[in-house]
Amino acid sequence: MTEAVLSYIERIQSGDYLALARAISFVENEHPLAHPLLLSLRPDHSIPVIGITGPPGAGKSTLVNALCESFTDQKRRIAVLAVDPSSPFNKGSLLGDRIRMGKQFNNPLIYIRSMASRGALGGLAEKSLQITDVLKTAPFDLIIVETVGVGQSEIDIVGLADMTIVVLVPESGDEIQHVKSGLMEIADLYVVNKADREGADSFATKLSRMLKQKSVDIPVIKTDAIRGSGIDELLKAVLSFKRSNRLALNLLTEHAWRLIQEKRMKDVDRNELRASLEEAIGRPGFNVYQFVEQHFSR
Repeated sequence: MTEAVLSYIERIQSGDYLALARAISFVENEHPLAHPLLLSLRPDHSIPVIGITGPPGAGKSTLVNALCESFTDQKRRIAVLAVDPSSPFNKGSLLGDRIRMGKQFNNPLIYIRSMASRGALGGLAEKSLQITDVLKTAPFDLIIVETVGVGQSEIDIVGLADMTIVVLVPESGDEIQHVKSGLMEIADLYVVNKADREGADSFATKLSRMLKQKSVDIPVIKTDAIRGSGIDELLKAVLSFKRSNRLALNLLTEHAWRLIQEKRMKDVDRNELRASLEEAIGRPGFNVYQFVEQHFSR
């Protein structure tokens, strides 16, 4: 098994997309090779991870497509991890991003992977952190993670990305009213996409003014991803962003915290838990806190 794992890692490091795809599938599906593979990884944490999030319909995938074109024009390699909604039938990805970014799949400088959210909250798939580390083992210059687009709840990207971009549209007035909560307080940069629409200038100005009133120095960039307007300015902002050592430590802490949670929960079977509760609630004086203390304290 060790030889097989090392072979995969060597191939990933050399830029073999087939080996990379299989390794990601191992991790996503908890294949027997997944754990030894993760234990043997030497990810390059200097590769910047850019999180792109925002409400549905903001044009996130079109924006990612435009960024990829601009980035690869500089002969740099980019990976895109696109988290799609799950099919209600088989929990697989609906693959919307594969359709919208179809013309990028033949570009050897771009690797695109769609993942199903599988019901996970927070806009990311369950294995996003681990898969990002696999991507960091390959020779990419930039990694983009696009969240599923579920609105105010998709804040998990903060625990993964070095830089978080929140994409809005001129009609996003309601989001402005909630700048203190959820989606609006996680941004390192705001993008007002579809800036060709009426009200784009006033919306961007209103957002910038509100941020200044809160003494927050966050850039606001207007783009029209379909026509390519503002993409060069956005890419320049992305490439000039500097991750602080404090942020790097925070991200690593969050990563370790989630891995510990996952490891400790691995032996907890929901069906067995339900059966145990069904038996316990028939006893006099049932108390759920005592139940948890008795069955799961370590």
